[in-house]
Amino acid sequence: MTRNTVTKSTEKSREADLSGIHLWLVLWKAERAVEAQAQRSIARFGMVMSDFGVLEALLHRGPLSAKQLGAKVLLTSGSMTAAVDRLAARGLVRREDDANDRRACIVQLTAAGRRLIERAFAQHRTEMEEVLEGFAMDERRALLPLLRRLGRTAEAAQPVHEDSSEMVKEASLVSRPGARRSSK
Repeated sequence: MTRNTVTKSTEKSREADLSGIHLWLVLWKAERAVEAQAQRSIARFGMVMSDFGVLEALLHRGPLSAKQLGAKVLLTSGSMTAAVDRLAARGLVRREDDANDRRACIVQLTAAGRRLIERAFAQHRTEMEEVLEGFAMDERRALLPLLRRLGRTAEAAQPVHEDSSEMVKEASLVSRPGARRSSK
């Protein structure tokens, strides 16, 4: 068998691999590449992804409670507080008391925040179009519902096997020098 034949055989086996693990790996690599481009795009404006997400949500949704904002941009309560603190310190957002709930606050863009996110969002949109320029609109149209369905399916999937927590314990014992294994 020649080297060319082996290469072609390997390529065919990779193309035919439709296993969940292979699809996950391909999706993971693609996500990392797109994410890296997105981070570079956003960093030009002195922001990290969470800051951009908060400002973008406020731009397109208007003032929101910190809890609503956290749910929109997938941040925990603590991360949301840190992001709003950072943005408020830069004069990009302000907090106001929530008239309906004394424990909550409403976060809104300042004029400076609106100017920054409008520029950043326009630039980011252009750069994300460049990342996806190899995909025709009909391909994007086909991909979008598949990705949404994948997300819903993954969210609804059964939790990780119960024995995985035992595997994590075992791995941590092995990785610590001098650690003893249990006698179970």
